Amino acid sequence: MSAVPSHLLICSCEKTMPLDAAAIGRGCGGTITQANQLCGLELDRFKAALSDGAPVTVACTQEAPLFREVAENSPQAELTFVNIRETGGWSKDAAAAGPKAAALIAAAQEDMPPISLVTLESSGVALVYGRDEVAIEAAQRLADRLDITVLLSRPGDVIPRRSNEFPVLKGTIRNASGHLGAFELAIDDYALPAPSSRAKLVFGSSRNGATSTCDLILDLTGGAPLFPAHELRPGYLRADPRDRAAVERAIAEAGGMVGTFDKPRFVQFEAALCAHSRSGITGCTRCLDLCPTGAIAPNGNAVAIDANVCAGCGACASVCPTGAASYSLPGADALMRRLRTLLQTFHKAGGSNAVVLFHDGEHGDDIIDALARFGTGLPANVLPVRVNEVTQLGPENIAAVFAYGGSGVAMLTRAKPKHDISGLRRAVEMSDAIVTALGFGAGLVRILETDDPDQLRSLLDAAPAGIATQKPAGFVPRGAKRGVLETTFRELHLAAPAPVDIVPLQPGAPFGGVKLDVEGCTLCHACVTACPTHALSDNPDRAMLRFTESLCVQCGLCQSTCPEDVITLEPRLDFKAWNAPLTVLKEEEPFHCIACNKPFGTKSSIDKVLAKLGERHWMFQGANAKRLDVIKMCADCRVEAVVNESFDPHAAPQPRPPVMTTEDYLRARDASKGDPLDS
Repeated sequence: MSAVPSHLLICSCEKTMPLDAAAIGRGCGGTITQANQLCGLELDRFKAALSDGAPVTVACTQEAPLFREVAENSPQAELTFVNIRETGGWSKDAAAAGPKAAALIAAAQEDMPPISLVTLESSGVALVYGRDEVAIEAAQRLADRLDITVLLSRPGDVIPRRSNEFPVLKGTIRNASGHLGAFELAIDDYALPAPSSRAKLVFGSSRNGATSTCDLILDLTGGAPLFPAHELRPGYLRADPRDRAAVERAIAEAGGMVGTFDKPRFVQFEAALCAHSRSGITGCTRCLDLCPTGAIAPNGNAVAIDANVCAGCGACASVCPTGAASYSLPGADALMRRLRTLLQTFHKAGGSNAVVLFHDGEHGDDIIDALARFGTGLPANVLPVRVNEVTQLGPENIAAVFAYGGSGVAMLTRAKPKHDISGLRRAVEMSDAIVTALGFGAGLVRILETDDPDQLRSLLDAAPAGIATQKPAGFVPRGAKRGVLETTFRELHLAAPAPVDIVPLQPGAPFGGVKLDVEGCTLCHACVTACPTHALSDNPDRAMLRFTESLCVQCGLCQSTCPEDVITLEPRLDFKAWNAPLTVLKEEEPFHCIACNKPFGTKSSIDKVLAKLGERHWMFQGANAKRLDVIKMCADCRVEAVVNESFDPHAAPQPRPPVMTTEDYLRARDASKGDPLDS
């Protein structure tokens, strides 16, 4: 948000909605200019605001192009546009929507970080993949714009063309990978047609394992798509050849896929924070389980995210427990700063019982607009917040709403969601369990799956009333995602109407503790080596295993790595443990070397080794019992003692058994059965 107060212009849109200037003033402050037709008769008021030199916020998005055109002569002007008409002014509750308008205006003034871009380049090398003349006809229409090759999979009788402007081949794509500008194909049953083909294309002998590359693929086979979530793969177009309208749309789109294209880098990834695996043992697979496009793949101890393939659903960032994957449209801290401003301004302006409605732009804007124009509009206490995809939302975003004073959260999706929302469902279920346990109320976090504006209003009206905190948090979120998450949950606990120290959670939750069978633990510290977040740690000065619960992400690597099988996970949210110092899970006195008194190992582990060797191995029994002293020495003293003693390791008390061949074993077996001739 700019340090200079903004000049705010609000308009009643020709008196079609009431303006509560007093509430807006309480929430936003600064200079406010009110109008009834700011885009027409009162346009001079906008021009006058430009001359002030201060940032200008206009509470209208419909006429933003006009205002930008007028402001071309004032290039230094900072312009912000915000919609308070469809989101609140056009509603049966418009008279009470003043605090909402103030909140939306203030939130819009929050600075959002710039978007990082990924560049895709296409030279227009296109593969038209089909079965018959439909593919060839599409190729002919694209041949003047693209470098075309046609590949026919298991074709029937195809009439040869009079002129071969582009190659027509036979083959079936066995495997495909890549994206716009960089597709790689593995093709079986590959063959070329004979030039002498007369009534139909006659193909020569085929072979498997052919490879090819192209910039884009137009799939008109009508078969199974080549990619998961194929509609989200840039450069891959697919249409049912029986649907002429769909084929026409695909041809039109393919014709424009030449040149340089920019797409957002939806997810930022830090491999060092990833808890996927250690030493070949798999831990966290949350992102791999949810990615719809196959953009995520294992990569050593971490995973790798292909930004060229990523479609931006944000599910990986939503479920990533360490913050290795974080969404960048906007980042977790930027979105939460906007939530902070939204809710603080709403309450400052006199609002109560705030419910935050998260929605995307493609679907959410349309349904909210339709509800305002043809229905009863949004309730006055419902604050819409547009995000790129609702599936990007994680538990930290939901918790922040309640910590900042909200009393409900809703996520609006299509009746048939664009992306898989199973990850979002888990976040909603876990978050609702937490806020319920903390006394905010039950059923306050919901997913609204609807395409019907009136049904949206009914669902919002039917929402249970929550209990807003009487001591809302005021923290400013900064930094990486996991740190923001930890801060948010601590603040949520402080703001809770009825706080409890421990909230049990379902398996798979990103919070929890570990249970240790202390008797079975040998303090080998294999778990410490495996822990990616340093939740488990040792003490270089003592034989000790320590645990920091706020750092544990329940990846399970400690449990899988432990050679004694004495660690189990306990999913929970333990606020007391989060705020406590390091917990010592096990501590032992070190064993001191009998030669130099240097501490090494632990007394229990040395005693176990001594007991096992003294009971079972001839080298440490009877007259050799004194040799157990080398076990009681540190590594340096042990080497010196073994070198200086005159002990023959081959002098076993009994002779070694002779070496036996396969024939010896067979002879002994036959002898044990008896000779059949003797009977």
